[in-house]
Amino acid sequence: MDENTKRHHPAPGARHETTDVNIWAVGKFGIALVIITVISIGMLIGLFKFFQSREAEAVAVDPVKMFPSPQLERSEPTDLKEFRETEEKFLNGYAWVDMQKGLVRIPVNQAIDLLAKRGLPSRSQMPAQTAEVSMPTESGLGQPAHAEEPKK
Repeated sequence: MDENTKRHHPAPGARHETTDVNIWAVGKFGIALVIITVISIGMLIGLFKFFQSREAEAVAVDPVKMFPSPQLERSEPTDLKEFRETEEKFLNGYAWVDMQKGLVRIPVNQAIDLLAKRGLPSRSQMPAQTAEVSMPTESGLGQPAHAEEPKK
């Protein structure tokens, strides 16, 4: 027979454990646990009431008046909608830029069409460069190109 399949027979006379659990120690632990739990719950309730009383005494402060800009957004979707509406008016509307000079802002699409019809403004031809071109020197100050070389 294999060692793992052997049947062990208990020794004669040993039928159960002769010592029991100390019930008094387990009972004291349980009582202490209940007392500590009740005290903790009582302290938490007192702490909650204390915080509630402080909250009732606190004066509400308007953060817009208290803090300088930039301010946090109060409502992101509303702020984004207002921003987009402002940008749409700016991009797709007419307005005076400078009334005295006669400058007007026109919608972007119309400006693109006008630019395509008229073309981009071009620069006039650059005037011919003069013969006086500065040549670099060791000192970095430069001298005119037609100046004579210093004699050694």
